[in-house]
Amino acid sequence: MIDARGLSCPLPVIRTQSEINKNHPDELEVLVDNHTAVGNVTRFANNSGYDVTVKELEDEEFSLLLKKK
Repeated sequence: MIDARGLSCPLPVIRTQSEINKNHPDELEVLVDNHTAVGNVTRFANNSGYDVTVKELEDEEFSLLLKKK
């Protein structure tokens, strides 16, 4: 799991990219706290071969579940 809450873009994408490149996970959860990060991480994940499910938690926090296609 990557906890990218409190980080401004592009850091959530960079952390996600680093984890994918290093470990090639079949599934990865990314926590973010702004809509921009949701969109940017989702686009990156889709382009990297992952489907993304977004779940809104509370107080504008989101859990993005990335699953390899």
